Amino acid sequence: MADHENLAEGARFAASVPARPEAFPIKGCGALDWGMQSRLARIFRPATRRTVMLAIDHGYFQGPTTGLERVDLAIVPLLPYADALMTTRGMVRSTIPPASGTPIVLRASGGPSVLRELSDEQIAVGIEDAVRINACAVAVQVFIGGEHETQSVRNMTRLVDAGQRYGIPVLAVTAVGKELTRDARYLRLATRICAELGAHFVKTYYCEPDFDTVAAACPVPLVMAGGRKLPERDALIMAHDAIENGAAGVDMGRNIFQSDTPEAMIRAVGAVVHESVKPEDAYDQYVRG
Repeated sequence: MADHENLAEGARFAASVPARPEAFPIKGCGALDWGMQSRLARIFRPATRRTVMLAIDHGYFQGPTTGLERVDLAIVPLLPYADALMTTRGMVRSTIPPASGTPIVLRASGGPSVLRELSDEQIAVGIEDAVRINACAVAVQVFIGGEHETQSVRNMTRLVDAGQRYGIPVLAVTAVGKELTRDARYLRLATRICAELGAHFVKTYYCEPDFDTVAAACPVPLVMAGGRKLPERDALIMAHDAIENGAAGVDMGRNIFQSDTPEAMIRAVGAVVHESVKPEDAYDQYVRG
């Protein structure tokens, strides 16, 4: 239908209202390309700017971890409650339903098993394959202070360069070996190095005291690593305290899939992260199932 002249003179052009292009409002995101921001907006809920990631990538170095023996039976039913799934390309193609809609954070580093020196990793996934899988981000382990520290940092920077070309964010995972202390001084060092060298968000451990200084000193979002299996109440307290002290979400694995009731646990974690539910109330929710 042709335009009529009188329509061109109406208020619908809103000439007096300036355009408001808006970046996705998470820390460090404003200068990223549209595709990067769009992928991050799938991982971090726009309404809360937080995420509950479900980590099931343990098998890439330690085989069939307890709780992950059958991902199709144990994990696929949890996907509706996860904002993102951190996993490997083998598990994506073999087991994860393409129609699930859960964003994938793709493990892209690997090499040694638990039988060898873990810091001796290489890039194990090409960025083109991450594109084929439609990953929303790629994840790489960074061993600050480890035997192969420089190699792992180089892995990350190569992925950052490739991700910039294809619009795929990079999650740097700060690895802590037996010889390194999980205190605020070390975590400030590790997370800041990752962010300074281009990581778009960083996964790190919670520490007490001074986790707030770790989050404040990192110019990109921090996602708290779940770490070893804790009693459910303690895991919910840790998640709550991390969020209260500046984390932009959690990436939990064993504290969810090794729980007696994994679905109830991931729902309780989601209540803490996205609804600011207190740990005791979230634990009551977990107990009720």
